Amino acid sequence: MQSRPLAIPGAVEFTPAQHGDERGVFVENFRFEPLEEALGHPFTVRQGNTSVSRRGTVRGIHYALVPPGQAKYVMCAKGAVLDYVIDLRVGSPAFGSWESVLLDDVDRRAVYLAEGLGHCFVALSDDAIVSYLVSQVFNPQREVGISPNDPEIGLVFPPEAGELLLSPKDVAAPSLSEARANGMLPDYDECLAYERSLS
Repeated sequence: MQSRPLAIPGAVEFTPAQHGDERGVFVENFRFEPLEEALGHPFTVRQGNTSVSRRGTVRGIHYALVPPGQAKYVMCAKGAVLDYVIDLRVGSPAFGSWESVLLDDVDRRAVYLAEGLGHCFVALSDDAIVSYLVSQVFNPQREVGISPNDPEIGLVFPPEAGELLLSPKDVAAPSLSEARANGMLPDYDECLAYERSLS
């Protein structure tokens, strides 16, 4: 499995080796050693989630309050999505910036997002199946979001996504500036301190 750090600190792309023959393909889509080596600390999985989305569905921008936050390892088992990592950590050199990675059932890449990073994706195919391994169980009192339409962040959704479909909750989510003014964004130094505690 190959790893590539993204421009957003704490985000890493993983590309697995694929073993194919006339029967199909076998892939190790998660293995702890290369992940731990790339992160410098263990990744403890406490919950697994799966979503199925029609083309144009936008999920996010979502994140969890730190500590403990919620690190994510995201894969697309079927179809294709454009996955976005957004730096929401106040004080980060990359604060407010984002990067996207194509996750699909061709290259079968995965993306790791550290605690404090925002996550969003748009489905580029019907019945896109996305699986997430996460470091903490879902806690609705600590799960928050930013509007994916916030012009300050400026996510660019590709034309092949077609007409966008967002949940009412994501439509009503605050902007980055509003969340910052209300003290709802993670602190970069606190996130780094929490990551160091995992070593």
